[in-house]
Amino acid sequence: MNQSKDRRRSGNPATRAAAKRQMSSGAQPRITWRNWVGGARLRTLPLAVAPVAVGSGIAYMVQDFSLTLTLLAHAVSIFLQIGVNYANDYSDGIRGTDEFRVGPARLTGSGLVNPKRVLALALTFFALAAIAGLIAVVLSERWWFLALGAIAIVAAWFYTGGKRPYGYAGLGELVVFVFFGLVATVGTVWLQTDIDLQEPWVAGAGVGFFAVAVLVVNNLRDIPTDRLAGKRTLAVRMGDRASRILYVVCVLLPFAVPALYSIAQPGMILVWFVLLLAIPASIITLTAKTPRELILVLQLTSFAALAYGVLLGIAFAF
Repeated sequence: MNQSKDRRRSGNPATRAAAKRQMSSGAQPRITWRNWVGGARLRTLPLAVAPVAVGSGIAYMVQDFSLTLTLLAHAVSIFLQIGVNYANDYSDGIRGTDEFRVGPARLTGSGLVNPKRVLALALTFFALAAIAGLIAVVLSERWWFLALGAIAIVAAWFYTGGKRPYGYAGLGELVVFVFFGLVATVGTVWLQTDIDLQEPWVAGAGVGFFAVAVLVVNNLRDIPTDRLAGKRTLAVRMGDRASRILYVVCVLLPFAVPALYSIAQPGMILVWFVLLLAIPASIITLTAKTPRELILVLQLTSFAALAYGVLLGIAFAF
């Protein structure tokens, strides 16, 4: 009983929230391996794979493709994505944002996992990304990539971390577009070739819009709880209707890329098949009434982003 009172009076909002849930449910929730895997938010990983797939396809097009450097670029992108997901879990949890969240319990927000363990896991994946990046830099001798990698890790942390996280100020979409669109795509190309091309920038923008679309629909679902938590995401600032329209724009704009390069690259016809995912996702977003429908849109958009990145890379390569 005393322990329960201590938890309710804890300075950690996540611990207080867990104590309240325990009192209301009468049962002690348990954290399992599924929660730890869930904390990695695997459905976001296609956003890490897509830009590298496009960049490697462009590198293959100019005959400067390196399988080793491509795999290292994938490792950097994926480890960074997982790291930022655990960092968000930690930062949102200790900030108390997840106290208002509806859905499966987060690791930190549940109050049942020591926040330091979640933070250590986030830092571990950031370190793995840094190691993979360092190996790529040594092999490619592009030493200035060290500064770019450091900036990427800092940006990943301050999305929800620090005193003034930019994700709480409506800037998350912009940073996601830059790093998981332009930087990841162009960086993959520059890692392998010295040839200056416009294709990585244009294709990177296409991939970036898909990444923005995923974030927009995720924040659209969370508008009510984010408002309660004081989290001023772009969706909160724009409102429900404008956010739905923004999602549709972001998920359809990427198809300007295959339209632009269809004459020079006949394989671009394959990219249009991604509309089979993008159009239903857009319709559901415009008409959705429940969070469950928006979760379906998240899944469809992640698959669409992956298919878009892979097929666009293939179109450029062959």
